[in-house]
Amino acid sequence: MRTVSQATPLRRAPVQRRSAERLTRILDACADLLDEVGYDALSTRAVALRADVPIGSVYRFFGNKRQMADALAQRNLERYAERVTERLTESADDGWRGALDAVLDEYLAMKRTAPGFSLIDFGNQIPVGDRHAVPNHRVADRLTELLSGYLGRRPDDDLRRTFLVAVETADTLVQLAFRVAPDGDEKIIGEARALLRAYLGRVLD
Repeated sequence: MRTVSQATPLRRAPVQRRSAERLTRILDACADLLDEVGYDALSTRAVALRADVPIGSVYRFFGNKRQMADALAQRNLERYAERVTERLTESADDGWRGALDAVLDEYLAMKRTAPGFSLIDFGNQIPVGDRHAVPNHRVADRLTELLSGYLGRRPDDDLRRTFLVAVETADTLVQLAFRVAPDGDEKIIGEARALLRAYLGRVLD
């Protein structure tokens, strides 16, 4: 069973297994409803009904739907990190190019299949269209932690800045690809991959 990370600010962190399972159901329901009705029409009452929990259970964890969406975004980041880590474990000798493929491919896979992900991914699209910078810094920091050991590099400010530039670039181009085609325009994704390879090759080779 996966739950939201304890780094996520919850009104009350789940302690017992039953409470953790209820939190998971709430976030799953939130994700499904985001795909069905969008963020504006999302409500804590609708989430409670879909999750089959009392409305008080939702408010035990979240003060409003924005906090709930933020927690879902944090869970998305945790699951993304798990997927990337699993890929890196399977391809331990592929160097930074293999790591780039893992990072980009797993993001695209979640973009295409994870409920609610197309609206909030790691938190940078709520309200819809609000692309503030903080989540990309969070993603870059997480990738620095994940990849520094794999690449044999120190997780210093230079590596963090390199990954931030790469994340910002990938984010912009992937958003473009999904505006052009519902499942992401493959030619634009290919251009994004080539651009990232050129940039990271100059820094990491």
